[in-house]
Amino acid sequence: MKMYKLFLAIAAIMSTPLISLAHPGHGETGGYTIIHYFVEPAHAIVTYGILVATIVYVQYLRRKEKSSHN
Repeated sequence: MKMYKLFLAIAAIMSTPLISLAHPGHGETGGYTIIHYFVEPAHAIVTYGILVATIVYVQYLRRKEKSSHN
């Protein structure tokens, strides 16, 4: 399990440049606010992907924990 957590941490660190890339129009839609990362397609794809992956992983951990208590 430790290797899996290490892999997730490394993947998260390596994906940060993808989220922070400058692109044409940067700054026109509030480029310095958190909203920018949810509305600009260049960031939104990665942002929503990470959000969905996090939700799926948390649900997996909860189900695993629940099944181990029974």
